[in-house]
Amino acid sequence: HEIANLGITMVPEGRHVFPNLSVEKNLLLGGHTPRARPYREANFEMVYSLFPVLKERRSQKADTLSGGQQQMLAVGRGLMAQPEFLLLDEPSLGLAPLLIRDQFKLLKQLNEQGMTILMSEQNVKVSLSLSSRGYVMLHGRIYLTGPSRELIKDERVTKAYLGLTE
Repeated sequence: HEIANLGITMVPEGRHVFPNLSVEKNLLLGGHTPRARPYREANFEMVYSLFPVLKERRSQKADTLSGGQQQMLAVGRGLMAQPEFLLLDEPSLGLAPLLIRDQFKLLKQLNEQGMTILMSEQNVKVSLSLSSRGYVMLHGRIYLTGPSRELIKDERVTKAYLGLTE
């Protein structure tokens, strides 16, 4: 609770939702902290405006949603916590290309509205195109770091991604 009350929220890899709970109850769990409670109704409206399909299916059990919808639900639950700092682990994992585009468009929008976002993502080109700074890891260590606009042009990034480094 302490971390959440500081405004830090994590959306883990793999669309972790509570399968036997409804979409609405999954979202409620994200907004249970003292920090988020005063904004619960406004956050519901925000999440439902970002992901209209969740509003349509709010009484449905989470395990009946498609993979993309479960990812929307996981991100929506994170947003219900009223975060200032959003941690995302592989947000595009298992999503169709169209959903990936929409997901990253949303993240860029949230960042432009003042939310700090830190993500671990294998989709290097897309993640660097929306971030201000990037870190490339190799063998569990930071291999390269710098402004994203520079890293996106750096051939060492491609080599690291393809495993062509020493």
